[in-house]
Amino acid sequence: MDTRDIVFSVVMVVSSFVLTFEWLGRFKYSPANSLIILSAMVMVGALAAMILSLDTRLRRIEDTLETKERSLRINIQSVEHNMDRRMDEVINIVDGAVEEFNRRKYR
Repeated sequence: MDTRDIVFSVVMVVSSFVLTFEWLGRFKYSPANSLIILSAMVMVGALAAMILSLDTRLRRIEDTLETKERSLRINIQSVEHNMDRRMDEVINIVDGAVEEFNRRKYR
């Protein structure tokens, strides 16, 4: 979590307080409405926490996918190297057999 994310969360909560306070002030604000202001602040705070949690989870998934991709790439390169080596061996065997066949043919 970056400090920027925390600052944005605090701004969300403060702005919900100001918005709710001003909005209720238009309807003859009374001290009984402080529960409404508190619940609006809690709701926005929970929303900010949920967004931050989602961001953290997405970053974790992204890191996991990147690790798996790297592992898969290394495995593919290893298989490619082994296949190249085996193909070279088979080509050498076939070339040797063709040369021996040609020598026997022209004798």
